[in-house]
Amino acid sequence: MSDIRHDWTVDEVEAMLDRSFSDLIFNAQKIHRAHHDTDTVQVASLLSIKTGGCPEDCKYCPQSVHYNAGVDAHALMKTEDILEAASVAKAQGASRFCMGAAWRSPTSRQIDQLAPIIEAVNDLGMESCVTLGMLNESHAKRLASAGLHYYNHNLDTSPEYYKEIISTRTYDDRLETLQHVRDAGISVCSGGIVGMGEARKDRAGMLVELANLPKHPESVPINMLVRVEGTPLSDELADEPELDSFEFVRTIAAARIMMPESFVRLSAGRRELTREAQALCFMAGANSIFGGDKLLTTPNPEQDEDAQLFKTLGLNATA
Repeated sequence: MSDIRHDWTVDEVEAMLDRSFSDLIFNAQKIHRAHHDTDTVQVASLLSIKTGGCPEDCKYCPQSVHYNAGVDAHALMKTEDILEAASVAKAQGASRFCMGAAWRSPTSRQIDQLAPIIEAVNDLGMESCVTLGMLNESHAKRLASAGLHYYNHNLDTSPEYYKEIISTRTYDDRLETLQHVRDAGISVCSGGIVGMGEARKDRAGMLVELANLPKHPESVPINMLVRVEGTPLSDELADEPELDSFEFVRTIAAARIMMPESFVRLSAGRRELTREAQALCFMAGANSIFGGDKLLTTPNPEQDEDAQLFKTLGLNATA
């Protein structure tokens, strides 16, 4: 029977996450080996091309206009500066260049500004990816015509816990954007954030939503919450321990089992993970990371740290 499924239940995934650690990792490894080269890790680079001033109220995000998190806001970067950053990322081993703009949803004018930048990134021989907020049908088609490879739009958490994190857009808004992206022929990058005070059931629920989409996202970024001072979650979770790294690894393993062909990416929060915890994530089926010293506005391991870890583990970055 095929291991590609779209009929997962939350109870089933909770039971999976409750299995012994070694059994869960073993099963994730079997599926990972059946669909991927286990010694290869895709390296992507992420640049904030428009920072701060976002009208959304996501309680984890330092770019929200509602919070004072010390973010240095700036308008859309100049094209030449974006392409210079892309060239540097390529030289450092990144095969995909992701561009993030802190918008609720882009205007047609903003989409038209980005189209030639996407084309130029493609001309560098890199895969292009953007995350711009919510998209309507016409904007998704315009990005597709520019040759965009991937669009990132995370579900963040389960439908049930979502209202505890965000009030300025709905879960259905997010699903609608993903459908516009898929209908336009752009590959989907969608995952979530763990460690926001959610229960294990919510982590299972998020994975169920992703795995039960008509087609699995090609990329599934799993973020560990970075508690940025000035954001509501930093205050609300101040007296709570951070998510246990073994629970994070379990989440990675479940994502691999549920979405066998997807690239499962270690995204934000890698600085909160030890080298050993990251190694376990790769064993559990993670096969993609963001490289570079910053992810939008939060810190990321230095390139030399990643290179040393890859050497220690015998991993190769994709060309």
